[in-house]
Amino acid sequence: MQQYFIMSNSDELVRVTPDRIVYITADGNYSTLMLTGEKQHVFSINLGEIQKRLENQLKAESQQFIRIGKSLIINCNYIYSIHIGKQRLILADRQFQHHYELSASRDALRELKSVVEADIKQEKI
Repeated sequence: MQQYFIMSNSDELVRVTPDRIVYITADGNYSTLMLTGEKQHVFSINLGEIQKRLENQLKAESQQFIRIGKSLIINCNYIYSIHIGKQRLILADRQFQHHYELSASRDALRELKSVVEADIKQEKI
């Protein structure tokens, strides 16, 4: 059975498969859910609450999502490039039709790079 991640507010309900979520970014108490095809939805929920919802709704499948710093959760299946020196993270779909350039701290990117490299060694990716 297909798993879905569901977010809702007073005006909108969004139900998507986890593989369609590219990243989630936060600005204060507002979070933007960025989906493939550059479709986005804004919710008045902080990133910590979204992280809990991902874990509760998706269980083991939530492990594909990694929190980077205070304002970003990414789907690690979309990682294309990590450039620590330029503080740049590029996420892209498999066909590279859409790509998303994000900035993050050097420390956060260094940690992300280590996690990805460790996963490669353990053959998780």
